[in-house]
Amino acid sequence: MGRLQGRTAVITGAASGIGRAASLLFAREGANVVCVDRAEAVADTAGMVTAAGGKAIALTGDAGDEAFVQSFIASAVSEYGGLDVVWANAGISGGFAPLEEQTPDYWSEILRINLIGAFLAVKHASAVMIPKGLGSIICTASVAGLRSGAGGPAYSASKAGVISLAQTAANEFYGTGVRVNAICPGLIETGMTKPIFDGARARGNEDKIGQLNPLTRYGVADEIAHAALFLASDDSSYVNGQAIVVDGGLSSSHPVVRRKR
Repeated sequence: MGRLQGRTAVITGAASGIGRAASLLFAREGANVVCVDRAEAVADTAGMVTAAGGKAIALTGDAGDEAFVQSFIASAVSEYGGLDVVWANAGISGGFAPLEEQTPDYWSEILRINLIGAFLAVKHASAVMIPKGLGSIICTASVAGLRSGAGGPAYSASKAGVISLAQTAANEFYGTGVRVNAICPGLIETGMTKPIFDGARARGNEDKIGQLNPLTRYGVADEIAHAALFLASDDSSYVNGQAIVVDGGLSSSHPVVRRKR
């Protein structure tokens, strides 16, 4: 028996990276998976799940659009008969434009996908979960939402909002049995961070990626997926309203110059 045996999980941002890794992991643990993304490659993720013997469907659309969010929640219920886990993982970085060059429209789009998209997932998932008195909602935040230095201003603000959303929603659902938590990844190799990795490799500096954290390395998508599996499963039954940081220890200190022992 897997840790999610017989349960239904929705994962947004499932076309690649963390979302794809989680879709495969959750399915291996027994979940029926609804893979959601605006990229057509989300169908490939669902295909990988089914090829491995799991159950999955793929839905394509905008995670920041309320009608689409309602539709993928409804699809999970109609396809698999219920809803146990929703991971609002879809997000965009917005690039690295200087603050003085950023516009309100630029900020609005990042907030729409990263924060409003998470809010919509929480809103519509909880409507299904509350009547049965059980459910786990996970939102992808970031160490950039904790303090400066890990992302641009708009991205960081959106992820700080996600952390607050997890805290406030957990308390909004007081006594319902529905848990809401956030995951704060550090530097993870995904499609979003590809420019950072490509640049470092082009300069011959790949060995320096992640050197600021105590583990002196970057993370991979599967490591974040395992953190989400913990939050999705009964192993975290008493974890609620938290921002779980998975960053190799980066956020545990102020920046200093380190010397190897």
